[in-house]
Amino acid sequence: MNKSTLALAVAASVLAQQAVAAGFIDDSKASISSRTLYFKNDNRDGANDAHETAQGFKFDYISGFTEGTVGFGVDLQALVGIHLDGGRGRPAGISPNDTDGSAVENWSRFNGNAKARFSKTEAHVGGALAPNLPILVSNDGRVLPQTFQGATIASKEIDNVTINAGQLERATGRASSNASGLSVNGASQESNKFRYAGADWKVTKDLTLQYYHSQLENFYKQNFLGLLHVYPISDNQSFKTDLRYFRSTSDGKNGDTGYAFNNNTSAATDGQVDEAGKVDNNTWSAAFTYSLGGSSFMLGRQQVSNSGGMVFLNQGSVVNGRNRAEGEGGASVYLLTDVMVNSFVRAGENTTFGQYSYDFTKVGVPGLKASLMYLYGEDIRSASGREYSEWERDVRLDYVVQSGLLKGFGTSLRQGTYRSQLPNVQSIDQTRLIFSYTYAFF
Repeated sequence: MNKSTLALAVAASVLAQQAVAAGFIDDSKASISSRTLYFKNDNRDGANDAHETAQGFKFDYISGFTEGTVGFGVDLQALVGIHLDGGRGRPAGISPNDTDGSAVENWSRFNGNAKARFSKTEAHVGGALAPNLPILVSNDGRVLPQTFQGATIASKEIDNVTINAGQLERATGRASSNASGLSVNGASQESNKFRYAGADWKVTKDLTLQYYHSQLENFYKQNFLGLLHVYPISDNQSFKTDLRYFRSTSDGKNGDTGYAFNNNTSAATDGQVDEAGKVDNNTWSAAFTYSLGGSSFMLGRQQVSNSGGMVFLNQGSVVNGRNRAEGEGGASVYLLTDVMVNSFVRAGENTTFGQYSYDFTKVGVPGLKASLMYLYGEDIRSASGREYSEWERDVRLDYVVQSGLLKGFGTSLRQGTYRSQLPNVQSIDQTRLIFSYTYAFF
């Protein structure tokens, strides 16, 4: 019996004695979400084009807490993915692949968390965790979300401060039914310990400061500092400042066979090549957004140090006897440059980016939003000392029905164009069409 199953069994035993306790039932929520995704990835070099359509269903039951000094509850989640079209010989990463290269007809998983609350502190233990923190962002970019197994604590005992801590042991990819160990893209070994702790301090209603520390055992340690400030100019004008800094260093076996990885960490600095696979990185970004009415104008800059690329949790290259097509891959990182196709996190890369967004509510069309983003990364370092550049342009149009029978039904059309000078890196045109709807039972 794994830890998640044991935790749920213990929780069920406790809750059986308090099944009718006020709060546990009264504060419960249940919903089912549907997402249909058409995904097309055109390689401009003429090879490995991919297209696929899939349907995802997600059922969530979130209980309240039992009465008493310590309240207990459970969160349950059932996920089902259905392949609709495409994918044979041209996998798009939406569905797991069968041995003949075709997409499986369907895949599913069921998991949950046991939880407890004391005062203003909550603990969750199980396999349906989905952190959204600067040092780890659960990926939800396909039909089903990525989830993690482990334990987390969130505390608000101090006014205006939220403290988060946890230990994660395994991850289930967005196109997978099976959990895998934790790793970094390019590595062949796994770790079962990702620890983190940190806090968000709301200094004023307009200013938030953040600090987090994390460690993926035998791979890397990472510190994060963040600042978010919104200056209200008038009722329909504001100026937002978003500053982020990551410092990543080596941990344990990092650099040894299986724990070294080609995540742009073998880069040249002043003519010298750093030890291959060793983590040594500084990444900072600054973004400024001016909002006026329905319009928002963002301009930003990001810099990755020469000594290595930005590092973050990603199980995409872990095999260990399994088929890669089981869908372990797919990861997000807390950077504004983590966009449709690329993340702009290569060694030495300096990225300038800008975005224009418009909310059509201001002209009488609530629920309709559009955005255009452009990113240009240059000074990308290679082991040979040569420098490269890359760019991406993303266009997005979203609409959510505001009333009537289809209230809450969402449509999103996204198109990304990515071009690169880097050898063995493909230039891509990508299109996504997404239909989504969530129905709340109670």
